[in-house]
Amino acid sequence: MKFFRAAMAASLLAACTCQTGQAATTGNVLFNGTITATCTVTINSNGTMTVSSNLQSLSSHNAGGSAGSAQVDTTGGVSLSVDPVTTTTVPASDTTATTWTPTFATSGAQTIAETGTATALTVPGTSTVAVNLAGTKSGTNRFSAGNYQATVTLRCE
Repeated sequence: MKFFRAAMAASLLAACTCQTGQAATTGNVLFNGTITATCTVTINSNGTMTVSSNLQSLSSHNAGGSAGSAQVDTTGGVSLSVDPVTTTTVPASDTTATTWTPTFATSGAQTIAETGTATALTVPGTSTVAVNLAGTKSGTNRFSAGNYQATVTLRCE
C-alpha cells in the first residue's frame, strides 16, 4: 500500500510537471484627450472714476479712482482685449462729447503692461486683470456735475 501511494504521488507529480503553462497575454488601452484653447473671465470688482482738477478727465487713474479687477483662467492660445465703450450714462447737463478709452494690464501667469490693444495670452494659468477707463473732454469742454457710468467689456477669446 505504501508503494502504491508513492507510485501514485510520483505519477501525479510527473503529470503536473509535464503540462506546459499557458502564456500570459496583454493588451494596451490607449487614452486620448483634446483640450481646446479656452478662457474664463470672472469679475472681482468694479472700478471707480474720479474727475481731474481741470474737469476734463474722468478716470480710474485720477487720484481717488480705482481700476476694476477680473480674474482670467486660461489654457493659453487665446487673446485678451477690451471692447470700445458703447454703454454710458451721463447727466442730462453734460451735452459735450466724451472720448472713452478703456485699457487693461495683467499680472500672474502672464504679465502685460497697460494697453488697449488685444494681446495674446500664451501661457496657461491664472492672471489678475486691472481694467481702467478714462473719459476725456477736449477744448473748453468740461464734465458736468452728476453721476456717470460706463461699461467696459473685457473679452477673452
